[in-house]
Amino acid sequence: MESEEVSLPLIHEHPMTPLNDLRKGDCCGRLEAISDGYYCKRCDFFVHRECSESSEFIKHPSHYAHSLQLRNNSHNNYCNLCRKDITRLCYRCDICDFDVDLYCAKYPPPDVLDISETHHHKLTLWLRNRFDCDECGNFGYGLSYQCRECDLDFHVDCLWNQSEAKHPSEVNHTYHLLHPLKLHTGKRPNYSDGKCRLCERKIEDRLFYHCCACNFSLDMRCVLNPPAQFVLDLKVHAHQLIFRPRLDSFTCNACGLSGDRSPYICVHCDFMIHQECLALPRLININRHDHRVSRTSVLGVVNSVCGVCRQKVDWTWGGYSCLRCPGYVVHSKCATRKDVWNGKELEGIPEETEDIEPYVVIDENTIQHFSHKEHYLRFHVNGFLWEENKRCSACTHPICLQSFYGCVDCDFILHQSCAESPKKKWHVLHNDRLTLVTSVANYFCCAACHRMSNGFMYQCGSMKLDVLCGSISEPFVHPSHANHPLYYIPRVGKKKCKGCSKNRLAVLTCIESGCEFVLCFHCATLPQVVKHRVDDHPLSLCYGEKASGKYWCDICEKQTDPKRFFYTCKDHRASLHTKCVLGDFAGLMPRRTIKYGSTSYEVVLNKSISRPFCRGCESHCMYPIALKIPGTSDIYVCYLDCLGRVRRHL
Repeated sequence: MESEEVSLPLIHEHPMTPLNDLRKGDCCGRLEAISDGYYCKRCDFFVHRECSESSEFIKHPSHYAHSLQLRNNSHNNYCNLCRKDITRLCYRCDICDFDVDLYCAKYPPPDVLDISETHHHKLTLWLRNRFDCDECGNFGYGLSYQCRECDLDFHVDCLWNQSEAKHPSEVNHTYHLLHPLKLHTGKRPNYSDGKCRLCERKIEDRLFYHCCACNFSLDMRCVLNPPAQFVLDLKVHAHQLIFRPRLDSFTCNACGLSGDRSPYICVHCDFMIHQECLALPRLININRHDHRVSRTSVLGVVNSVCGVCRQKVDWTWGGYSCLRCPGYVVHSKCATRKDVWNGKELEGIPEETEDIEPYVVIDENTIQHFSHKEHYLRFHVNGFLWEENKRCSACTHPICLQSFYGCVDCDFILHQSCAESPKKKWHVLHNDRLTLVTSVANYFCCAACHRMSNGFMYQCGSMKLDVLCGSISEPFVHPSHANHPLYYIPRVGKKKCKGCSKNRLAVLTCIESGCEFVLCFHCATLPQVVKHRVDDHPLSLCYGEKASGKYWCDICEKQTDPKRFFYTCKDHRASLHTKCVLGDFAGLMPRRTIKYGSTSYEVVLNKSISRPFCRGCESHCMYPIALKIPGTSDIYVCYLDCLGRVRRHL
C-alpha cells in the first residue's frame, strides 16, 4: 500500500511521498547520515525530513542586515558562503542579491576555527576572490579559512565538515572484513576508478571510506545502508538471490546490459542481475505506445528492435513487451528512462477503459464531434481550391484541397485528419497521457514547434502541443523522406534539421544505417500547400535541392538557402522563405482575440490591397496574418518581435 502523500508548499510544488532512502538530498545537495525524507516521483526530487522542516524566514549570522526567505530556486545559482552550486532550495535576500544554501543555513561556519590537532594556529573566516586550498590542493573562491601567520588557505568544507566529526575515522564493514575502511576527506586516490565497489555510483570527493591495500571504496550510502546479503522476491526470480561484492564482469539477465561489479546471483540457475534491476516495475505505460508493457524474463522475439532506442534487441534477455502487439519489445533500461516512463507501477491497477473516440458516427457521411455537439458535421471529399475564410478549427490552417467535415448549420470546419484526433493520447515528448482541449481561451505556445496557436491543443499540466505536433506518432513518414520512416530518439543531443538547418534538441530521426536525415517538429508540420499574395497560384513546399548560384525570396527580397525547405510557385522559379510565407501568427485563427501581456489583439487576415503598417518594425506587413489592437484603425503588429516594441510604446 502506497504511503499517504503530504503537501510541502514551501519546499516543492507537487505532493510528496514519505521515503526512507539514503541519498543525496535535492534540498541541500548533501548526503546525510539519515534515511528519512520525502520524494516526488514526477520530478525525481528527494528532500531530507530535517530540511523539509526549514522555516520560511531566518536570521543568519552571515547576513545580519535582512532576513532570508526560503526559495525553491536561486538567482545566482551558487551559495555566497561556500560557493557551491545550489541545487533547488536556498535562503535568499532579494535586497542584497544574497543566497545561502540549506546546508550553510543550518550549519553556519564559525568566524574562528580551532583545529589544534592538525594546525597550531587558529583560522579566521575570510572572503577571497581566489585561493589554492592547502588541504585538498584544489582552487577555491569566496569564503575560506585562512591562517595569516602561515599564509595558508582552506576550503570551508574541507575543515568545517571535519571539525563536526559526524563520521568515524574508521569502520569495519560487512562486505570488507580483511581490513578496516578509513574515512577520506580529500581527493580520491589516482589509482581508484572513482566508483563505489558495491553500487557503482560515482564517489563524492572529500567524504568516502577507502582501503588502500585492496583499492576498495565505499560511498556513504553503502557504508550506512549496505545492500542486503540475500533477496527473495518471486517477481524477480524463482529462487533466493545472493549478493556478490566483487569486481566481476557479467551480463544482467533482466536488462541484457553488462556490469562490472557486485551483482545478485542465483547459484541454481546461473542468473545474475544488477542491484538496480531488482526494482524494475512489472507493468507500466511508456510515452510512445498506446498499450501497457509488461516485464518479462526472456523476450523471446527474434529479429526485433527496441521501441524506444530502435536498436536491435537480444531476445534471450529480459525486457518489456506488449501483450496486445506481437513483436513490440523495449529494453528494460529504455522503458524505465525518466523521459519515457512516468514512474508509476501499474500492477494491480485496472486499465482505463474510457472512450477516447472523438466523434460518434451518425451515418456514412455524418458525424457528431465532441468539440461541436450542438450540430452535425458533414463529410466532404475535396476541400476548397482556396478560401482563406474556410479554416480548420483544430489546426487553424485553411482547408485547401484536403477532405474535411463541415457543420451543416454554421461555419465550423475540421480537416478529416484533425477530426480523427483522439480525445486522449500518449506522445513521445511527455510521460503522461495528453488530453485534447478544444476550447482555448487565449493562445498557447506549442512545446514542440514553438508556434503560437489558439486552435485545439493536447495538454497535460504545463505540456501543451498543438494538434499537428500532438498527432505525430512513430513511425512518422514525411514526404521529404518518404523512403524511410522517422523516429524520436530521446537524448541524442542537438542535431541539425534538414528543413531549417538549425540545431534542435527534439527531432525526428531516420534510423537507417548511413542515413543522417533529421527533421524538427516545426519543419515536420509545415503545410504542404499554402497561398500567399505574392502569387496567384498555391505555393508548394519544396524540400531543398542542390543548386549553384544565389536565390532570392520574392517576399523579403533577401537571399535564400536552396538546401533548406522553401515554398515555390507553379513554375518553380521562386524560392520563398517558409517564415516569410507563413509568418509568426500562422497558428492563430482569424477573427478571434488574444491577449498578449495586458494588451488585447484581434487576429486579422492581411488581404487588403494596401498592406497595413506595422507599429513595431515600421514597415508594411508582408505576412498573411497580423494582429490589430481593437478599437483602433492603424495599430497593427506583423511579427512576434514587434509585439514587445509595440507594448513599450503603448
